[in-house]
Amino acid sequence: MRGVASGGLWRRTAAMDFFRQEALLPIIQLSITPVILITGLGSLLLTMTNRLARIVDRTRALAGQLRTAAMEDRVHVEQQLRILYRRASLIRAAVTLTALSMLCSGLLVVLIFAGAMTGSQLAPGIALLFIVSVGCLVSALLVFLRDIFMSLWALRLEVERVLPGAAKGK
Repeated sequence: MRGVASGGLWRRTAAMDFFRQEALLPIIQLSITPVILITGLGSLLLTMTNRLARIVDRTRALAGQLRTAAMEDRVHVEQQLRILYRRASLIRAAVTLTALSMLCSGLLVVLIFAGAMTGSQLAPGIALLFIVSVGCLVSALLVFLRDIFMSLWALRLEVERVLPGAAKGK
């Protein structure tokens, strides 16, 4: 039957077997992992976009201050604006990587079901999508951490300005 089944007959049988509950449940169980990943990524994306919104609001406020700032304050405000712009770029990169991770996870669910429905061996594609998804997630988290460190550096500059020596533990 293997020789005859290598054509369309085997694929039709595999597709019909797919719609049996016993065959469908393990596939759904396999699909749960990427769906859980998508849920977590959605929460992370929400955090990042909220952070980006705060950066944008702070940038607008500082830009308004810069227009009326005295010369001694101007250098500090300009420095803060440069940091905020760099942070916004970092968050944009982190959001992009997180969204790509979500996209790969969604495609992973589709590929798992497509492989089960057609009886095709899509394991290399599944593995590749999973690796890319997790790689994007790890990269997004590293970029996000960079933004956090940069925000603390900007905070240190702000504290040093009003309390000289305070940020150094004095």
